Amino acid sequence: MMFMGGPPTQGPGMVVGDELKTPIRSWHDITKDNARHLKKATKYYDALANRAAVNGHSIDIYACALDQTGLLEMKCLSNLTGGHIAMGDSFNTSLFKQTFQRVFSKDHNGEFRMAFGGTLEVKASRELKVSGAIGPCVSLNTKGPCISENEVGVGGTTQWKICSLSPSTTLALYFEVVNQHNAPIPQGGRGAVQFVTQYQHSNTQRRIRVTTVARNWADAQSQIQHIESSFDQEASAVIMARLGVFRAESEEGPDVLRWLDRQLIRLCQKFGQFNKDDPTSFKLSESLSLYPQFMFHLRRSPFLQVFNNSPDECSYYRHHFVRQDLTQSLIMIQPILYSYSFHGPPEPVLLDSGSILPDRILLMDTFFQLVIYHGETIAQWRKAGYQEQPEYENFKHLLVAPVDDAQEILQTRFPMPRYIDTEHGGSQARFLLSKVNPSQTHNNLYSWGQVIQCSFILQNGN
Repeated sequence: MMFMGGPPTQGPGMVVGDELKTPIRSWHDITKDNARHLKKATKYYDALANRAAVNGHSIDIYACALDQTGLLEMKCLSNLTGGHIAMGDSFNTSLFKQTFQRVFSKDHNGEFRMAFGGTLEVKASRELKVSGAIGPCVSLNTKGPCISENEVGVGGTTQWKICSLSPSTTLALYFEVVNQHNAPIPQGGRGAVQFVTQYQHSNTQRRIRVTTVARNWADAQSQIQHIESSFDQEASAVIMARLGVFRAESEEGPDVLRWLDRQLIRLCQKFGQFNKDDPTSFKLSESLSLYPQFMFHLRRSPFLQVFNNSPDECSYYRHHFVRQDLTQSLIMIQPILYSYSFHGPPEPVLLDSGSILPDRILLMDTFFQLVIYHGETIAQWRKAGYQEQPEYENFKHLLVAPVDDAQEILQTRFPMPRYIDTEHGGSQARFLLSKVNPSQTHNNLYSWGQVIQCSFILQNGN
């Protein structure tokens, strides 16, 4: 476990010099190739991470400082070995303390929720080849007939080593369908994949789990409706997002976004129904309808957009994204928004500016933050103290409901999310406003017309 209160300033892993007048590298420096220590430090920590992974060690990084500490260079130490990364402003904050305590949480048997020395082996029928894995793992370089030449993530092997696991550790595995001319895929037959996972539990037991899945083959030309009906849009969104995050580590941001857009266009061309030259006629079936929505929010997420996030923050967000399970990953891509009102029980609403109403309380879960937002009217009533008066008991219950729901999430989430209580016009309302789809501001033609008209008068009136 490594506790860092600042960036390394000495030795081969130094991130910034001793002199305080030299600022730590930013995205601008990296883009312009002005980050003089970046390549050398990254190479040093990569070698260290590989040594640790070979020996089966797992490295946790707890970085608490007001400025960056070098997570960008060091991320591989935890990413390759399955260790944790926790980032905060100070070791004294309750946010850090509760996150650190949660590392040592126990299950109902009183045993630590951790496992060590894991290996994952994949076996597949002859029509499938393994392209690779994305997650907290390293290659064991096990060769075999079912390895694809097209590598995705950590490829070129059928076995991966996972130095440490938690109950939520999830790897994404990528396969390639191989249609050999001399042995075509049998229609009506089945393709099979087997996962063999071994690890040592914290109670010292050696455990092995074997999972075998078989799926029917379908012809992409004549049986496209079968493929469509069995499409898992949530899993597909996470799989594509992990691939995008992996590419973003080595490619330019705009290139990754264009690649994502091309994949979405190909999907819509294949499965969408539309009349030529009529954009309003386009529609996707129910099993694919949410997928474009996930891609829209993924493009705006901190996993692909580095604007307004430091290099360390981007590394931190990406670290957690490529190891969490499906549900948590979807929350990171598209935050969940719940609305509380007097008209009934809490209900999920669209992540859209149209959901922000004066007489509503909103609870937004982005995985890293929990935001409770009080609408304009609710905020005024709360300031007036109506909740203290016995005749407004229902208003008091309305204020308490999102707080209780937030506490439930706070009890299980790792790392501990930042808890934000704000209201209409409050400075921290930006956390909500930056995530919602700004439909009202972009589609309100009257307000745009006013702006254009004003600028026209100014120019002519000189």
